Formats: sequence, structure tokens, C-alpha cells
Amino acid sequence: MRRKVLDVAEVVFQARGYHASSLGDLMATAGVSGGALHHHFPTKKALALAVIEERVAAAVEQTWIAPVKAAASARDGVRAVFEAVAAELDQQGFVRGCPLNNLAHELSLADPDLRAALAGIFAAWRQAIADKVSADQREGREQGTDPQHFAALAIATYSGAMSMAKTAQDAGPLRDCLAALERGASQVAPSPGGRRRSRVLRRHGTI
Repeated sequence: MRRKVLDVAEVVFQARGYHASSLGDLMATAGVSGGALHHHFPTKKALALAVIEERVAAAVEQTWIAPVKAAASARDGVRAVFEAVAAELDQQGFVRGCPLNNLAHELSLADPDLRAALAGIFAAWRQAIADKVSADQREGREQGTDPQHFAALAIATYSGAMSMAKTAQDAGPLRDCLAALERGASQVAPSPGGRRRSRVLRRHGTI
């Protein structure tokens, strides 16, 4: 019963949003009584926290953390995730967006406990990528790369690309942003002296 309610809440929160989804809607969709729902989740917030901590965290682990850990390098892992997600979106024909992004956009200013749960997932995601860069460095690669900065840039690029893909209902922004990430197309503004600083990201260079 608990798993069934979580299944429904996960889908409904992503499709309609947390605030637009009533407990009555969730009960009707799941086919459970109010007593059964409240036995497992006393409040709507408790249900949202369970979705975040059990389902959204698991999605990030499966989609990002595990593939990056298993990849030959951090950059190979990041590339593989972008490509796999884009291919999956092409196949399914629609884009719901990143589950973590969707809830973060809606809930981060709504409740401190929900914000903390979402922030924890972002932190674990970032640390996993950074740890992979550090492992690459121990093998003699990525010597000029700051692991935390690379991880932050990869996540920000993906998150923005997913928001763009959701708006366009097309996976193209994922491929475009991956190409920009790998080319090091993003550059910081010129310094006051007129000299442009080094690229934010180089394929084998520095952050």
C-alpha cells in the first residue's frame, strides 16, 4: 500500500506539481482510503518528503551517480548521461523534465524541510561527480581541473538543458548544451584589463 501511494504521488507531483495535487486526488488515483493514506503518510508534506528521499534520490542515483561512477572517466560519464537521456526522450516523445529540478523549482522557497531534502540530493550528485574527477586525477588526468567546479558546471548545464528541453518538448537542448560543455564554449567576461580569462571548461583543461 505504501509503495502504491508513493508510485502515484511520484507521477502526480511531476505531472501536476505538488501544490496542485490534493490528497483527495492522490487517494482517488491510488484507490486507497484516507485512513490508509494517513497511516503511512500523516501529512501531504510527509508524503512529499518520502517521494523526494526515496524516489527522486533513487532517480538521480540511477540516471547520474551510478553511470558516472562506472564510467572510464568523469567526462565520459557526463557525456554518456547526456546522450542516454536525450535518446530516451526521443523515444518517449515528450519531456517531463528532471524530477529533481521540477520539485526544486516549486518547493525550495515553500518549506525549509523540503528544501533541505532537495539540497541533499544535489549535494550527493555534485560530490559523486567531483569524486570521479578526483579519481581521474589520481590516475594522472584532469590535473588542471577543480573537481567541485567541474561537478557544479556539469549539473548546472544539465539542469538548464532539461528546463529548456521541457519548454521546447524536444531533446535538442541536451545535445546542444553537451556540445557547448565539451567545446568549452562558455567563457567568463573579459577582465577589467581587457584580457579574456581562460575558458570555464576545456575538454582536457581547467575550470
